This record gives sequence, C-alpha cells and structure tokens, in this order.
Amino acid sequence: MLKRKFLQTLTEWKRTKEKECLLVKGARQIGKTYIIDKFGRENYGNYIYVNFITEPRIKEVFEGTLTAEEIYKRLSVFFRNVRFVEGDTLIFLDEIQECPNARTALKFLAIDDRYDVIASGSLLGINYKQVTSIPVGYERQIEMYSLDFEEFLWAIGVGADTIEYIKVYFERKEKIPTAINEQMLGYMREYMIVGGMPEVVNTYIATNHFGEVHDAQKKITDAYLDDIAKYAATMEKPKARNCYLSIPRQLAKENKKFQFSVVENGGRARKYENSLEWLRDANLIRYCNNVSTPEFPLIAYEKPDQFKIYLNDIGLLVSMYGYEMKQAILTDALKGPVKGGIYENLIADILIKKGLPLYYYKNESSSQEIEFLLTRQSEIVPVEVKSNNGATVSLNNFLKEFSPSVGFKFISGNLGVVDNKVTLPLYMAMFL
Repeated sequence: MLKRKFLQTLTEWKRTKEKECLLVKGARQIGKTYIIDKFGRENYGNYIYVNFITEPRIKEVFEGTLTAEEIYKRLSVFFRNVRFVEGDTLIFLDEIQECPNARTALKFLAIDDRYDVIASGSLLGINYKQVTSIPVGYERQIEMYSLDFEEFLWAIGVGADTIEYIKVYFERKEKIPTAINEQMLGYMREYMIVGGMPEVVNTYIATNHFGEVHDAQKKITDAYLDDIAKYAATMEKPKARNCYLSIPRQLAKENKKFQFSVVENGGRARKYENSLEWLRDANLIRYCNNVSTPEFPLIAYEKPDQFKIYLNDIGLLVSMYGYEMKQAILTDALKGPVKGGIYENLIADILIKKGLPLYYYKNESSSQEIEFLLTRQSEIVPVEVKSNNGATVSLNNFLKEFSPSVGFKFISGNLGVVDNKVTLPLYMAMFL
C-alpha cells in the first residue's frame, strides 16, 4: 500500500470544513479514487460510493428537484442497506464530470451539511460549460497529483528519518557526504524512470523490472490518448493527440519554448491553441509561462503567447522517448538538449506537486534564460537547471542585474555555495 500525503489533506478538510463539499481534481490514474475510498472507509461509520461511469443509472438521483432532502431520499433507493447518520456519513461522488447536475447539487448538499460529501473527477475542466450552476463558495477545490519524489522514496523503503537527515544539509547549506549524495542521486534517477503513477510504482516495487515498468507506463499513455479520442471535440481530436505526442520533441530542442511548427510543419497557434487548452483542462500537461520582467507578482507580467509545456508525470515523459532512454538515465549516460529537457520536466514535476505555479524568464535581447522563477515573501527567486556542471552565465547575470537574496542552481552533483548562488543536487528540489 502506497503512503500518500493526500490522506492528511482529506483529514484536514474534515476537521476544518464549514458548509462545503470537497472537489478533488487531477489526471486519470493518479490514485484519487483509491485514497478517497480508503479515507471514507476508515473515518466514517457510514460510507456511500457512487461512480457515475460504472453506475450511470444513479444520474437519475440528480434529475428534477435538487434539494438535499430529495437527493438523499433518492440515494436511499440505490443504497438501501446504508444508514444516513448525521456527522458520521461520507458520500463520495466519483467521476462527477459525467453528471453535471450532481456538480450543481453540491451547493445544496453543502448548505444542508448533515453529511460530508467529496466529489472527484479527471476531466472536470473540459465539461464545465455543461454545469448549469457552479457551486461557488460551497466547494473547496483541491488538486491531487501522482506520487511526488518524497512519496516515491517512502514507497521504495527510504524512511522519513533519512529524508529529514538529508534536509539538514539543505538547511545548513553544507556539502553532503559523497556516498550519501550518490545514493540519493541514484534514487532520483529511478524516480525519473518510474515516475509517480501509482500503478507504475506498484509494478516497480513488485517486479523490480524496468521492462514491466515501461509496459505499465505505455498502458497509461495509451489510456490518455483514448481519452482524447473519446472526449475531445471532433475537430480537436487529431490536433490534441498530435500536440501531446509532440512534447518529447519540444523538450529535446535547445529552445524549449513550445513551437506549433514542431507539431506540424507550418503549424500556427490559431490551429492548435484550443487543443493545448483541452490537454491542460484534462490535467495532462502544465504550462510554464514566460514573463516580461521578473518582478512580483509574476502573473501580472505573463506573456500569454510564450510558454513551455511539461507533462504531468516525469516517468511518462521518459517512457515516451522509448525504453532505451531508461538505461541512458540510469547510467547517467544521457547528453545533449534532450537531457536538459528531461531535467527541466523533473524539476517542473517537483514544483507542480508542491502546488507552485510555473514561470520562466527569457531575455529577448540576449540568450539569457532562467528555467523557473519562484516567489518567496514577495521576492522573486531564480532557479536554473543544468544538465551538466558547467558555467551558469544566465543565473550569474540575473543575480547581478536583479539582486535577489538567493538563486538556486540544480545539478547532478553536490551542494555548494558561492555568495548568494546555491548549487543543489536535483533531489533537493523537494525541500524548496
């Protein structure tokens, strides 16, 4: 059984909620159903699980009058053996995007507040227009992701005490003992290969076989492509598919900015931008927006026509390059621009799972580029990702021009400090 941080998130919601339902968003196959089901069975005396895909007849519960009293009365018809006990009942509405009326009904269930309600969906972003009334103010939205690096470490047997021990070096900015650092970098390479999709991680733990891992990853990628074929608008199906499949090529370029001409020769934004938005709304990709100036707040300086795209899971990206890429990463033999793209997606993976927005800075008058910009107490912190241990011209220039209190450089090496530039091994991104 995989240990997930999201279980604590659910516990905290139960403790602090006031007349609100919980809406859990996220891509398919990241473990939403499993963890919410586990939470319901362990924390409530009475638990109802509704899946609108496997049990489409239950949509009838949300037709007609949507008062809480009527909804609970209709649910009792389908779940005759479940007792509704105030304060000790959880109703889990899974795949709620398949029943827009149920999304509307969350408002009335929240106001009633006799029973706890959690809703979950993988494709909520692509069908919001079908919902007649979004329950603003009556649902707390939380996004869930596949396993982050720390959860992956737990899964392969690295204890919390070991992680805390490593964190001390990060906090003190001290060089890590070589043997320990190499071991942690080895774990990081495993995470790059396996990623955080629960089925893939469980396959790795059970078999310790990268061939089995690759097969599990391909099954998930194929399922995502099937979702595009099933749910995307007819005109968007081939375009969304081609955009998704182009991402490994996009990240293999020297210039990682998303270019529509890589999707198709002569491709233009007008043709493909809706397809990219569909992929984003389905939680399959993440945008990283360029900013005109690295100042707080970054959102005010976004350049909407300049962005990078990262996949929602580093393991899926690596698998899309083919099985041989696993060996190249595991032996640290990978070189060239593709290595830089994979490292960038790795750090993006870690930042996304910490709930951080993604921004980068590209100076149009020079080759200066900072892969990521973070905000800390209204200050902008630059983050550079290097696929080798060479010079950091862009970061050095940024520190000189904008004078932040600190800048981070991530490498496949050890920790070091020069003035306000802190070089960190890749795995320490989990401590940012």
